[in-house]
Amino acid sequence: MINYHNKRFRPVQNTENGETSAETIFLYQQEGTLLTSEYAGGKIKKGHLIGLVDEAGNIDMRYHQVNEQGELMTGTCQSKPEILSDGRIRLHETWRWTSGDCSQGQSVIEEIR
Repeated sequence: MINYHNKRFRPVQNTENGETSAETIFLYQQEGTLLTSEYAGGKIKKGHLIGLVDEAGNIDMRYHQVNEQGELMTGTCQSKPEILSDGRIRLHETWRWTSGDCSQGQSVIEEIR
């Protein structure tokens, strides 16, 4: 299992209906299979996520955040890991809003060292 504990991530790609950007920083914490994160930056004032990590490092998560318009947004996300040649983790994410327009999207985030 991949250990995400104390790793920081930054989006490098997102679909237009997403709110994260290169200014958004995620700090992941992991205890066993339980994953949590606080995040902020760019269009997001504050966000949290909680998820479960499987043996392959895939993450099934739920998130909520308050954007710069003061709206509370919620969603689900499935992340699949890729280990880069320099050892950093890249996560390929498929997500769906459960609030607002309930649209879907894809994003890629990479570990910051």
